[in-house]
Amino acid sequence: MGGTTKAPVTEIEVAGHTVRLTSPDRIIFPQRGFTKADVFHYYLGVGEGIMRALRDRPTTLQRFPEGVEGEAFYQKRVPTRGVPPWLRTATISFPSGRSAAELCPVDVAHVAWAAQMGTVVFHPWPVRAADTDRPDELRVDLDPQPGTDFADAAAAAGELRAVLDELGVTGWPKTSGGRGVHVYLRIQPRWTFVEVRRATIALARELERRRPELVTTAWWKEERGARVFVDYNQMARDRTIACAYSLRANARATASTPVTWDELPDVDPDDFDLRTVPARLAERGDPHTAIDDSPWDITPLLEWADRDATAGQGDLPYPPEYPKMPGEPKRVQPSRDRDRPR
Repeated sequence: MGGTTKAPVTEIEVAGHTVRLTSPDRIIFPQRGFTKADVFHYYLGVGEGIMRALRDRPTTLQRFPEGVEGEAFYQKRVPTRGVPPWLRTATISFPSGRSAAELCPVDVAHVAWAAQMGTVVFHPWPVRAADTDRPDELRVDLDPQPGTDFADAAAAAGELRAVLDELGVTGWPKTSGGRGVHVYLRIQPRWTFVEVRRATIALARELERRRPELVTTAWWKEERGARVFVDYNQMARDRTIACAYSLRANARATASTPVTWDELPDVDPDDFDLRTVPARLAERGDPHTAIDDSPWDITPLLEWADRDATAGQGDLPYPPEYPKMPGEPKRVQPSRDRDRPR
């Protein structure tokens, strides 16, 4: 008599917990042939590094149950049933006022569980579970626009480094896993999302003033030109970036990878992928090892923001799904703004 063959199931001990791995041979990255088991073991291999990025952070999961060429979805709520009893969550609030209990990793078993659920990309909030309304991480997202590439983002990051040196604060760069560069600052968790976003805009404007031919803060694409956009809205509530050591959902299976400042100008982000990054971490250690050592007081950036406001440079537009924010300019594409001076 025929019967249905059950998919193989493996149970793996991770950080003192038993994590199931089902359908290990399912192809997740078709162009590279990487399987679900490859993704699962990648995350075990970079456990030290990714936990430095995820620990105690509410985390949105970008899941691809049938692989990166299949349908994807963002999971912001951990199910109330069918999850291990040891799984930790943290409650976060969205701009709409609604809330959700998101995965909040406290050990690598949480990352492994998410990988078993088809997670490819991890998007942590810039807050910790102890206070989900006050960021402890300021993120600068340097996003190359059409006509620019990774080398331009790296050049913009180099200029950012000079600004940060003048401020006496350390920035921690990483590749985005694509053409961009992310630079993180650890900050004291004293300020709201609105205040930290305002500080990020001030930092971005300073960078733009120093390198106007290279950097832009223009929210509207039609105004950016062939420059690197500093996406200040990545510091708005509920906007997240793929974390350090997270895989990216692209054909090459690249990973967002911490690098040293000296390495940054010369690296090729495509060299950092599912196969190479665990070995790099094992051989060289994590360039972000000391990221938590000296949280910074962002008061100088808020003073810059006050200076800019006095000079007529106030707030910038929020993302379109946000409620209208106090002091925000019109969310009208400049070419369609009937009241804009011609």
